Amino acid sequence: MKVYKDLDKIKIGNATTDVVEGTLCLEGGAFRGIYTAGVLDYLMEVGINIRNAIGVSAGALNGMSYIAGNMGRNAYCDLKHRHNKRWIGKRHLFKNGGIVNYNFYFTDLQKEIPFNFDRLYKGDRKLISVVTNMRTGKPEYFDNHNSLIIKATKASSSMPFVSEPVKILDQKYLDGGCATKLPIRYALEKGYEKIVFVGTRPLSFRRELSSKGDTITKLTYRKYPKFVEAMKNTDRLYNEDMDLIESLEKEGKIFTICPTKTIEIDRLEGDMDKLGSYYWLGYNDCKAKLPELKKFLNIE
Repeated sequence: MKVYKDLDKIKIGNATTDVVEGTLCLEGGAFRGIYTAGVLDYLMEVGINIRNAIGVSAGALNGMSYIAGNMGRNAYCDLKHRHNKRWIGKRHLFKNGGIVNYNFYFTDLQKEIPFNFDRLYKGDRKLISVVTNMRTGKPEYFDNHNSLIIKATKASSSMPFVSEPVKILDQKYLDGGCATKLPIRYALEKGYEKIVFVGTRPLSFRRELSSKGDTITKLTYRKYPKFVEAMKNTDRLYNEDMDLIESLEKEGKIFTICPTKTIEIDRLEGDMDKLGSYYWLGYNDCKAKLPELKKFLNIE
């Protein structure tokens, strides 16, 4: 089984319990989320535990470990187990409802690095996982003060076409990125302050608008016309949100940490050197911006 060659350099441990006021907005992007894992691990390493995290897709999964104070857990999972068929494999489409087996994350991995459930549920910090309601095509938001947060985070990370919808109560949900890839407008509307946006692509990146794939989407999700419409609009909304983020950063109203160079990472990237490089890019990009970040967060 292929494992990242420098796995032993990933620091594993528990974050301090000190809390810094502010809100993280975490982009998804499947395995591009390894960049976010690097950013958040560095923040935990230097004791910057921001109170709130709003995550979409892989951003929700990363945010969950961050709010629970599990330094290194997500990076370790992907950099050691990417080629472990118990974690990722086509057989899980039939056994566990998706190509990624989230049961592994909370069972097998638990034996190697226990997840801090108490800190997730009982702490004074907030995780918000964004999901897409397949019936309405609208984003919905679950937080860690709700017992459904684990299931919601699984739904948020369940990629379309390679995952079965996740049923929560009487509704079916998929990847939050199907309706909104960036949770910035939600954070602004709810009045969150000291917003730190962590992207998984360079800040200048914009998606190419195209009708390519619409036919497959319509056929696959023909029972959910509003979900299909949401998928049709998501790239345009992404570009509008990135324009907003770039504008707010220039005005000093938010802080951004995004990749300073382009490394092409596929949704299910299997090149361990590329994944490792993207992790360290996130770690070092955050490290380089630490003085500015401390100033933005009013940390002495």
